[in-house]
Amino acid sequence: EMFGYIGSLRTMTSGRGQFSMEFSHYAPCPQNVADTVIAAEKEKKAAK
Repeated sequence: EMFGYIGSLRTMTSGRGQFSMEFSHYAPCPQNVADTVIAAEKEKKAAK
């Protein structure tokens, strides 16, 4: 979500705006995303 933000911020602030990011926390992955990633990795391992 933050990618591209710096460009927008600098545009809105005439080049003077700055920001910094800090890691907040890990969150559980949605099950459908986890299933997709696991299936793709299993396919890659089976192809070897």
